Amino acid sequence: MIELIHIQILSALMFCIGVYGVITRRSAILILMCVELMLNAVNINLIGFSAFRDFSQNQRIFGHVMIVFIITIAAVELALAIAIILRLYKNKSSVNVDEVDLMKW
Repeated sequence: MIELIHIQILSALMFCIGVYGVITRRSAILILMCVELMLNAVNINLIGFSAFRDFSQNQRIFGHVMIVFIITIAAVELALAIAIILRLYKNKSSVNVDEVDLMKW
């Protein structure tokens, strides 16, 4: 039977993989994917707490609203970051974050 600790371990592993990816990757697209992985780890953790704890109905609804809010913020962040990365590729012909040291007009 799955318990809350199993979901927390899964969430922690996903978050650690995302942090490792952000630290070690050089491509802006891969860094963006790792940030999205970290946001999904937070969502899994919130769902786990909502499902396994004895909360009132209002508190459970608040947890679900927070998850929808995080998903919405992640989608907006993804769209904005992709637009910035495409502009970076158009100007520099690369999405390597090491080559981007100064943002100019």
